[in-house]
Amino acid sequence: MAFAPGPAGDPHTLLDRLRALAPDGGILFGVDFPLGFPLRYAGIAGITDFAALLPDLGSGRWAHFYDVASQPCEISVERPFYPLRPGGARQAHLIQALGMTTIDDLRRRCDRASTARRAAAPIFWTLGAQQVGKATIVGWRDMLGAARRAYARSDARFPWLWPFDGRLNDLLAAGRLVVAEVYPGECYHHLGIALRGSKRAQATRAAAGTALLEWADGAGVALDPALRCAIGDGFGAAPGGDDDFDATVGLFGALNVVLGRRAAGEPEDEVTRRVEGWILGQGIRS
Repeated sequence: MAFAPGPAGDPHTLLDRLRALAPDGGILFGVDFPLGFPLRYAGIAGITDFAALLPDLGSGRWAHFYDVASQPCEISVERPFYPLRPGGARQAHLIQALGMTTIDDLRRRCDRASTARRAAAPIFWTLGAQQVGKATIVGWRDMLGAARRAYARSDARFPWLWPFDGRLNDLLAAGRLVVAEVYPGECYHHLGIALRGSKRAQATRAAAGTALLEWADGAGVALDPALRCAIGDGFGAAPGGDDDFDATVGLFGALNVVLGRRAAGEPEDEVTRRVEGWILGQGIRS
């Protein structure tokens, strides 16, 4: 049964609350922020294992990692998020300060534009409606990094990261709490959604809802009446409807993989699996 989206609550306790829903079973938790580092940045920083480094970010050499730079002169490999506030900030400042050539150097291979979608936002940029930097900070610092410090790998609450910690089916079969990156923008074409207009418009979301309902019915996914109504209504006219729309798209995209209707997209090369990571359900491309 799929339910309508709602507030996730305190990120510090979210994983505990998820585990409580299924104390002994496998859980797939999809997040809409990057898991992994762009290869060019990782090479300059000397990073060879994202999952191993994650608990250490915010301490030692990386003490200021999550302190968003307010001025270009504050940006460094150890302090890469920028800007703290609008006003003269440009992505060129990140490119220059981090020793990149283009903004694509701050995108992982799975983030870059494809024939099906535009490029995802660069990981460390924190300005504008499309940015992912702020969510990345909260997700890495307050949720995943904190939990991987607090719990041993033998603890049922330990978050196992896909694809860094293993293959999806193996992790779920072992009863793990698995965290995978699910990007709604990638899932649109997996689910047959073609947006005709701005996602912020209720009418656009309502029109796209037809494809969501068709997918759910075809996949045999039962929808709570409140969710079915929300999809048909385009998730309402109030601000935030586009976020609820994307949360539902991400849920269906993850279920599409779990139900075997689409391959997870397991990366085989070690650099991708250990450093860059991958978006769930996205086909591997050269």
